Amino acid sequence: MGRLKIGILFGGLSEEHPISIKSAREVQQNLDLEKYEPFYIGITQSGAWMLCDGPAEDWENGNVRPAVLSPDRGVHGLLVLDEGKYETIALDVVLPVLHGKFGEDGAMQGLLEISGVPYVGCDLPSSVMCIDKALTYSVVRGAGIATPTFYIVTPDNDVDPDQLNYPVFVKPARSGSSFGVSKVSAKEELPAALAEARQYDAKILIEEAVIGSEIGCSILGNDEDLFAGEVDRVALTHGFFKIHQEESPETGSENSSFIVPADIPDESRDLVQETAKVIYRALGCRGLARVDLFLKEDGSVVLNEVNTLPGLTSYSRYPRMMAAAGLSLGDVIDRLVKLTLAGRDE
Repeated sequence: MGRLKIGILFGGLSEEHPISIKSAREVQQNLDLEKYEPFYIGITQSGAWMLCDGPAEDWENGNVRPAVLSPDRGVHGLLVLDEGKYETIALDVVLPVLHGKFGEDGAMQGLLEISGVPYVGCDLPSSVMCIDKALTYSVVRGAGIATPTFYIVTPDNDVDPDQLNYPVFVKPARSGSSFGVSKVSAKEELPAALAEARQYDAKILIEEAVIGSEIGCSILGNDEDLFAGEVDRVALTHGFFKIHQEESPETGSENSSFIVPADIPDESRDLVQETAKVIYRALGCRGLARVDLFLKEDGSVVLNEVNTLPGLTSYSRYPRMMAAAGLSLGDVIDRLVKLTLAGRDE
């Protein structure tokens, strides 16, 4: 059997474009070329698709050709423009290394569904639910898992600042990482926080703060067959955790570090992993996701958020947790591809 032709999508239109490039570069470095023939498809910040040599920092200035994912399921892959004519490249599977809007919000998943090409990760419905924190909380509450007390603010709906128990966090309901997130300690700070969040989404979430440690759990698998990586803990020196907001995240954050495995009791680690699996299944996740929770002093856990296409950079939490559990990024990619193709054969 020849090598699997894998399309690797990176870049994209969201504010996480640079992070996606770094994630794809890490995938490139850990891809087993004896198993896979990679085709790198970069998406510019203006939305142009380009077949390129790989996710270098200056990939747009290299050897690139316009390419699109064919919506014709008979083509089952890429249409690449070359010297005025389109050639076709069949793909066995697509790995979307995209974060945030138009990457993990269901838009790309819908396009891939239409194309008929198998793709790694959560499907359209679960992607839509997980990108929208209000939907996530509603579904997870239905599964009996605690979430923060929250309020939804839309352009046609507001919230009475006097009814809130401060401090609260104001965040875009449908955005990745920590872009647009503010901590509000008094009602006078609320208007500025809402204005900041509205730069990223018209739907805003206000959450009452949860007192506890921030804990992460990486999940790999489908349905009942799930593998949980080692749990991590975000150690803060001050402020609140803002991932990907640093000038040079590779060298560390100014206020946080990660402890992997987390320095928590064994029973708490078991609770975090089992709760993360319940949340993953309740939301219909497939392939991979990172489930972030709060661990309270009384030993209970509260959902923070679910990231369906977590960062895969050299400093990202998901691959660190998997590595601590004995799986390299190359191993993770292999398992994801096998899961995707096995699901296709069912």
